[in-house]
Amino acid sequence: MKVPVSWLKEYVSIDLPLKKLAERLTMAGSEVKGIQEAGGSWKNIFVGQIVDIKPHPNADRLSLVTVDLATEQLTVVCGAPNLKLGDKVAFARVGAELIDGHSGQRVILKPARIRGVDSGGMVCSEKELAISDRHEDIMVLPPEAPVGARLTRSAILDLDITPNRPDLLSVIGIAREIAALTGQKPTIAEATYEEKGAAIEKKISVEIVDTDLCPRYCCSLINGIKIGDSPEWLKSRLSACGLRPINNIVDITNYVMLEYGQPLHAFDYDRIRGKRIIVRRASAAETIVSLEGAQRVLDGDMLVIADMERAIAIAGVMGGANSEVDQETSSILLESANFNPASIHYTSHRLRLASEAAMRFERGISPELPLPAIKRATQLILELAGGKVAQGIVDAYPGKKQPKAILLSQNRVRAVLGVDISINQVARVLTSLGCSWTPEMIDELEDFGLEEVSEEILVYPPYWRSDLNLDVDLIEEVARIIGYDRIPVAMLAHPLPQQDPEPSITLKQRVSQSLTGYGFQEVITYSLTSLEVLKRLWPESNSPEPMPLRVANPMTIDQEYLRTTLRANLLEAVANNRRHEEGGIRLFELGRVFLPRPGDLPDEPEVLCAVLSGSSLGKSWSAEGKPFDFFDAKGAVESLLSQLGVTADFEVGNDKGLRPGSQAIIVVAGDRLGVVGQFHPRVSQAFDISGPVYLFELNLTALLPHTLSHKGYQPIARYPAIVRDIAIIVDVGVTHRQVTKVIKGFSLVKQVTLFDVYSGKPVPTGRKSLAYRLTFQSPSHTLTDEEADRVQQQILDRLSTELGATLRG
Repeated sequence: MKVPVSWLKEYVSIDLPLKKLAERLTMAGSEVKGIQEAGGSWKNIFVGQIVDIKPHPNADRLSLVTVDLATEQLTVVCGAPNLKLGDKVAFARVGAELIDGHSGQRVILKPARIRGVDSGGMVCSEKELAISDRHEDIMVLPPEAPVGARLTRSAILDLDITPNRPDLLSVIGIAREIAALTGQKPTIAEATYEEKGAAIEKKISVEIVDTDLCPRYCCSLINGIKIGDSPEWLKSRLSACGLRPINNIVDITNYVMLEYGQPLHAFDYDRIRGKRIIVRRASAAETIVSLEGAQRVLDGDMLVIADMERAIAIAGVMGGANSEVDQETSSILLESANFNPASIHYTSHRLRLASEAAMRFERGISPELPLPAIKRATQLILELAGGKVAQGIVDAYPGKKQPKAILLSQNRVRAVLGVDISINQVARVLTSLGCSWTPEMIDELEDFGLEEVSEEILVYPPYWRSDLNLDVDLIEEVARIIGYDRIPVAMLAHPLPQQDPEPSITLKQRVSQSLTGYGFQEVITYSLTSLEVLKRLWPESNSPEPMPLRVANPMTIDQEYLRTTLRANLLEAVANNRRHEEGGIRLFELGRVFLPRPGDLPDEPEVLCAVLSGSSLGKSWSAEGKPFDFFDAKGAVESLLSQLGVTADFEVGNDKGLRPGSQAIIVVAGDRLGVVGQFHPRVSQAFDISGPVYLFELNLTALLPHTLSHKGYQPIARYPAIVRDIAIIVDVGVTHRQVTKVIKGFSLVKQVTLFDVYSGKPVPTGRKSLAYRLTFQSPSHTLTDEEADRVQQQILDRLSTELGATLRG
């Protein structure tokens, strides 16, 4: 929100230096992003008054303008079409630094001879003074500007308004804030004007059909207006706030919107059919051409302003071209209404139609604001466009609610802020913000003392503060106005409650720390992706499984669908990093995926996905790096799960996106929780990656219950172990998991390690050799060789019986 300081001064006295004022506002929660000074460093520029205008003797489109500067009069050549005797103008003497109206470059004004006439100065436009881009006309100053005075710069505060403070999207709202911070009362005069027309009830009627979307609708009628340009002061203020002047009627509605924070809209009264306004939901597929010329297709959740035959405006967002005010308009119906914030937000975003009005409505402005705003706008229209105002204002207010009081006690203030603030001081602060309170209303606050105010008061927030609903809201206001920096530091009265961390958050932290320790780097990618990217993960069918959910209003085609997997984003990250990195790449991401469920919201499990690509070792003179393989990925999974206190088994997998024979399903306590393996070469090629890429994927939401059990203490074994090596020959279809399951079935076996796999002569065709190191240990005594031999033979017998294994000689 950009606000000229000169405009603020009409409502509140500003004696503080601007930097100090900006600091006070920022500390109170309304950040001042910057202070702009229109015109830069103005030197040799003064207020002058046009006292004579003559035609140039040698040029039809130029004039000789005589300007009074109090101490002297100078005549210069000027080509502006809006020259007028008596106007106050900005006059630049020779040596002034200006902006060239054509090139936009800074120039130093020098004496010139134009068409045979000397010109020792310039009457300036707004562009030449760096105020706006308007350079066709000269800038006309207010009549009260003192002739001969040096032209002062116009300071503009640029504030970042938080969403909960729609009242600060107005000049008056910011003036009220400044008044509260500086101990003043803002001066806001009530608009008055003379009503000479017929009674408005005879000219227009209003019906609010959908009162849940429109709690209030006001309108006034002005006949006999003249459409034209706005005065310079109005144009300048709109330009300073970032709005483009259009004509006097539109400019007034924008001006009052900036002044009061209430959007307004002017309809051409003669184009309203049936002279009836109906506020209703749009019918299915109803269309309207909005003011910028685009045809909009509406739906039943959108609110429209309609006449007896068609929609004439999209409520709270933009007017329709079929009721637009143009140069032929002579009568206008002025609208000032209040709309449901959620409805306006939906309509604006659904139609991709942003506007200053929608931005204010969707933040929840007060339904009490339309009436004072429409009176102010009507007053300005009479002053700047002429005409006659119909008697009265139509005020349909079906959503009127009684103001609610908020109980506030001194004890509650102390509990929240941690300091003692008297109820007297609380009442003063809230009164400065426009609040009223009971049990006692006192006009002059200095007339009461602590004994006159109880420790509990009922507070009624002012109508413009729609954000004040709870006692903590009021306490925040007290802290803001007193100043957060003035609240003394104090120790907590009670100890902090014991932290009870969320198990899912703890699990993610442990996973992240473990993988980082293994050399992985975490990446964070967008939850939105494109269908084309997801298709690359399925080389055979070229169709994602499952089909992802499409966003209703995607910002770009690259962010059109909710991701169903983290694989695509990680592969894109590998491809991007591969262009700059020759060594090994290890990346992981923790995030949600969105799995469609028929007739319901999507399932959103937390998922871990990690990828490995390239060399497992960096360049070294002492060793050659070997590429990552399946067992590196599998080892990372086993190490991670071991850190989490979970034991995993692995089964043969059939994931279509992974290479057959180089993948496995991760199984924990019978639950299939993930997969590990090599990406299918076609998938790697689809992402422009050469060489194999391995991944492991875990459903952390499903894994969580398996990590919550408490670990039991196991003492270090007191008795020595016996280690034996065996080599067995089995069919190639027998898996390591099958073998270890048999061996671990014996209680004296404490550890099984596979240290060799061999196939080839002299091992028969179709068979393979597996060599294991077995560790035998008893918790109650020292094992003898005979006991170890007996258990070993039992293991060989069971392997022979169940898996057809033979001892390799």
